[in-house]
Amino acid sequence: MTYLWDDPAAFADDALAGFCELHADVVRQVPGGAVRRARPQRPKVAVLPGGGSGHYPAFYGIIGPGLADGAVSGNLFTSPSAQDAYSVAKAAHSGAGVVFGYGNYAGDVMNFGLATDRLRAEGIAVDNVVVTDDIASAPESEAQRRRGIAGDFAVFKIMGAAAEEGMDLAGVVRVGRKANERTRTIGTAFAGCTFPGAPEPLFSVPDGQMGLGLGIHGEPGLRDVPLPSAGELAADFVSRVLAEKPADAGERVAVLLNGLGAVKQEELLVLWRPVAALLRESGHVPVLPEVGEFVTSLDMAGVSLTVTWLDDELERLWTAPAWTPAFRRGRTADEPQAVRPEAGEPRADEPVVEYSPASDESRRLAEHVLVALRQVASALGGAESELGAIDAVAGDGDHGRGMVRGIGAALVAAEEAQRAGAGAGDCLVAAGDGWAARAGGTSGVLWGAGLRAAGEALGDRGGSAEVAAAAVNALTTRITTLGGAAVGDKTLVDALEPFRAELLSAVAAGAPAAAAWSRAAEAADEAARNTAELVPRKGRARPLAERSIGTPDPGAVSTALIARTIADHLTGELR
Repeated sequence: MTYLWDDPAAFADDALAGFCELHADVVRQVPGGAVRRARPQRPKVAVLPGGGSGHYPAFYGIIGPGLADGAVSGNLFTSPSAQDAYSVAKAAHSGAGVVFGYGNYAGDVMNFGLATDRLRAEGIAVDNVVVTDDIASAPESEAQRRRGIAGDFAVFKIMGAAAEEGMDLAGVVRVGRKANERTRTIGTAFAGCTFPGAPEPLFSVPDGQMGLGLGIHGEPGLRDVPLPSAGELAADFVSRVLAEKPADAGERVAVLLNGLGAVKQEELLVLWRPVAALLRESGHVPVLPEVGEFVTSLDMAGVSLTVTWLDDELERLWTAPAWTPAFRRGRTADEPQAVRPEAGEPRADEPVVEYSPASDESRRLAEHVLVALRQVASALGGAESELGAIDAVAGDGDHGRGMVRGIGAALVAAEEAQRAGAGAGDCLVAAGDGWAARAGGTSGVLWGAGLRAAGEALGDRGGSAEVAAAAVNALTTRITTLGGAAVGDKTLVDALEPFRAELLSAVAAGAPAAAAWSRAAEAADEAARNTAELVPRKGRARPLAERSIGTPDPGAVSTALIARTIADHLTGELR
């Protein structure tokens, strides 16, 4: 379990702040993460790994010469927002471009992609390297669908060395993608991890078993198998990884034996002995192998083995010096000096938001929007544990917490907009931007973009049924376009599309807003329940598709809950 916290919801923020205080001679905190304290003496490519928190030393623990220039840090097991990625990139950019590195998860892909678009629009050269090393998450023929797990570290180390020696952006991206293509990881879990404040782990493993093919976001293994000895586990790991040796690969390999959080170093050393012997027996030569914690999963009891097949270029970069708080190799020319920052150093100013003049009718409607958002926040708060438990069946168990964090940020932003005189449309736009900026993850970017689209469609108009239908139509279109999911993929779209269809039909037939919304909410409820029989084709649940059968999709359930809560609000207004 996790023992120490103040506010569980602020655990990730508090950990980042503590890290930046402890290592203030190396890093400085910026909105969305941290960057190197010392600016480069000449323009260099900024290598920026990122993802959710809970994986220390990934990702901010590896900021420093020879490795990362900064790190984008989301909430626990949740991708950072596009605003976070943009903010860190702006702070780290020194004139030679930026490359984001992250694992292949839908929320990361969307949020870093949106940040990339924004940076390019400002004339900053930027690219992305997506890590897909987890051989358990998809067959080799579908390698592009694989997750990124501990292989992240090997890829980022190589990219960081390339940038440090002066490669341009195209060169850093090229070697990063080459390293990813030659990196394979297999992992296993002996026990699940626990969120701060949670009463129980996200998943459990039966006694005498282990979950083979774990994820690093609290996802359980793909299947439970009998617990082996260290030698048996080593043989299984090595055989699985070597079975996917690239056709053109040589015999020299970078190797990581990674602890997920609760397996002791001595245990890793016991496991390393047969792993090393088996690799050498197969003709391979481990080059500066590493045994320890590199990409963890809170307190998960688990281990993973990563192998990267090296060529001359990759070996030079893998063995190059690095100096970071959590990883040091050799000596670099730019090791930080023991200099503390000045107290109270300034941070980036928050932008001042100005709202368009609003009509009296729109401001009155904004009051109703705020009441509805408060009721949705209460409903999601009450369902947080249930949504997390549903998500943990085949995912990472963070959906409830992510939705609560998102609606909380949306509500704060909408209330600030209303106090500034904004109308209903601008309040919804502010709510969407707040949700996207603070929640992160797939649901964060989707609900944030959807609420913004709804607010833009609403504009300064009143609250007729036709206007409400237009706003919902815009929200749904934006979410489906951005996320790429369709009905049947077992996502929130399975509840959202029936809701839209029923609402538009009822409004077209002349139903008043409250009646139309209630009918649509019933359709969303039924559709959400029916997702229990679906097999997921999108998101983190896809690798554990069979395990999710019989359990509804958490995104569909939370979507139906939101629709039902607003229906109750509208109905209550008429009483």
